[in-house]
Amino acid sequence: MKVTEKESYKIFEDEKDDVTRFAAFLESIHPKFKDDNVVIDILKYGELQLDELLKFLELSNRHREGNRSFVIANDTINIDQVPEELLVVPTLTEAEDIIQMEEIERDLGF
Repeated sequence: MKVTEKESYKIFEDEKDDVTRFAAFLESIHPKFKDDNVVIDILKYGELQLDELLKFLELSNRHREGNRSFVIANDTINIDQVPEELLVVPTLTEAEDIIQMEEIERDLGF
């Protein structure tokens, strides 16, 4: 896994070719990043299936309960199929924008 640290968040990128294993690995190390805003970069996966994306749902819910952002970057999934609980955007720039907006909302008490 490749980790890129930004000013207000971290980007986790899978260096292998198994999105299911990547989700399980992130689940196992969640205590290490539970206090950070996170972008999951799975842009490299072509033809990602909804059931593969849903492997991140429980982790996303738990992470967001801690009042931190959890955004997935993927541009192949049909966004209309994605549950509302998952934040999926097509670019890393949009992921950063989401995190900034959520930080503002938290600062304002929303």
